[in-house]
Amino acid sequence: MTVLQSVEAVDQALRPATAHSKSLRVLVVDLNKMTTFPTLAVGILVASLRARGHGVDVICPLALGVPAAERERQETLYDHLHRRIRLSDFPGISAMRAAARAPREWLEHRPRAVVMRAIDAALEEADIVLLSAYLDHFAVVKGIGAKAAARGIPVLLGGPMFNLGDVAAAWRHLPGITAVVGAEIDRDLPDLVEAAVVGAPLTGFPGVCLPDGTRGTAARPLRDLDATPIPDYGDFPWDRYPVRIVPVLTGRGCQWDKCTFCSDVISASGRTFRTRSLENVLIELQTQAERHNAKDFIFLDLKLNSFPAMFRGLSRELRKRVRGAEWIGTVHVDGRKDNGLSRRDLFEAATGGMRRISFGLESGSQRLLDAMQKGCTVERNAAFLKDAHEAGLSVRCTMFKGYPGETAEDMAATADFLDANAAYIDRIRFNDFAVPVGTPIAEALADKAQGRLHLTGTDDRRARALYGKRGAGRAYRREKARALAVVYEINRKPLRETARQFDGTM
Repeated sequence: MTVLQSVEAVDQALRPATAHSKSLRVLVVDLNKMTTFPTLAVGILVASLRARGHGVDVICPLALGVPAAERERQETLYDHLHRRIRLSDFPGISAMRAAARAPREWLEHRPRAVVMRAIDAALEEADIVLLSAYLDHFAVVKGIGAKAAARGIPVLLGGPMFNLGDVAAAWRHLPGITAVVGAEIDRDLPDLVEAAVVGAPLTGFPGVCLPDGTRGTAARPLRDLDATPIPDYGDFPWDRYPVRIVPVLTGRGCQWDKCTFCSDVISASGRTFRTRSLENVLIELQTQAERHNAKDFIFLDLKLNSFPAMFRGLSRELRKRVRGAEWIGTVHVDGRKDNGLSRRDLFEAATGGMRRISFGLESGSQRLLDAMQKGCTVERNAAFLKDAHEAGLSVRCTMFKGYPGETAEDMAATADFLDANAAYIDRIRFNDFAVPVGTPIAEALADKAQGRLHLTGTDDRRARALYGKRGAGRAYRREKARALAVVYEINRKPLRETARQFDGTM
C-alpha cells in the first residue's frame, strides 16, 4: 500500500457523519491569478469539505484560459525603463501615474467574461458559494455576489486580511455576501457551510462578520497544525502549469514577528508562529508527489527558517521520501545565534534539493534596517548572499525605496551594497514602499509624520494607509538611479540553470 492509499484510507475511516441532512454542492471560486501552481488555501478548504462528504466544484481562472500574471523574469531594457517611471519621484511623472492608476487597476482586475459565464453555469447546481479573494478582487466579488443573490444562494467570503475589522467592514456590504470570514477555518469550515445553507445563526463562529456589522468573537490562531487535512489539488489545471509545482506550508506565522512594515504577521494565519511536525510535513510531500506525479515543491511559509530544525530536516529527509525532489522557500536572515542559515546549513540544503532561496533584503542601509526592526545587519546579509550563492542556490530578494526617513545617504548605501553583491543575486523585486493598515509603521505615521511621508487617510478596501510624499532631492534621485541600474543588471541575467523550473514562482 502506498502512502497515498494509506492517507486516503485513514481519511475515510475518520470521516464523521455529516450534520446536514444531505450532501451539499459547494462552489469554490479561486480568484488567485498570480501563480502557476495550485492555491494552497483552496486545496485545504476543498479537502475539509470533501472529508465531511460534501461535493465540491472549483472554478480556477487559469483552467478557463485566463493567463496567470507574470512575476519576475529575465528583464529587458523596457522593464528597466518601466521601473524607472514607476518609481520616479518627479512631480509631473507622479501626477501622470496617479491619473492612470484607476483605469489601469480596472483593466487588471475587471471581471473576466469567461469566468463569469462559468460561474453562471455552476450556480445552477450550487447550494453555497465560497470565494477565496485577495484585496484587489473587489469588482469580481461584487459581480459574483450579485449573481448568487439573484438565485438566493449564500456566499461566504474569505481571505488573508479579513480578520482586520475595518477591512471586513469595507467588504461586508457587497450584494449577496452572507458573511466575511477572517479566520483559519480549515477544520470548522464544514460546520460553517452547513449553518449558512440552512440560515442558522453564524455569530457563534469566530472571525465572522455579517452584512449588518454583527461579529463573532475574534478567531484565535489555529493550533495542532498536524490535524489540518492534506490539501486537495485535484481540481486544478495541472495540464496548464509549465511545471508541476506543489505548494506546501510547514508552519504559520513568523518567529521574528517584529518588522514594522509587515502585513503578513497581522493576517488571519500570520499571528504568532506555529509549526507542524517534520514527519507530518514529509507525509504530505510524499502523498502529493504520488497524487500528482510531481517532485518540485514551493514552501509558502513566511519564513522557512523560523524553526531551524524544520529547515534542516527538509534538507536531510525530503529526498529520502521523494526521489529527485527539488524545492524553494523564503527565509529571514535575522540575528539569532542559530537561525538555520549557516554556511553549512545552506550547503546541506542545496545537497538536499533546495534550488532557490528568497529573503527580504529591503535596504543596504543599517540605519534603515534598524528602524524597520529587521533584526539583521548589512554584514550578515552580505555573508548570507555569498554563502548561498557558493552553495549553488539561486538567490532572490525583495527591496523597496521610500521607507519613512530614508535619505540620500541611505539610498547611496543601498546602491553600494547592491554593487558589491550583484554577483551573488539572481533576481530583485524592487518596489515603492507601501503602508499596510494595522502595522506598527502605519500606527506611528498616524501619530506623527516621519521623513518624506505623511498619512492622508486609509483605503480599508485594500488594507492600505494612504500617504503623501514630500519631494525627493536631486542627490536622492541620483543615488536611486544608481541602485536601479544595478537592479537591472542583476535581473537581466538568466537564472542559474538548476533553478530554471522555478522562474517567476515567487
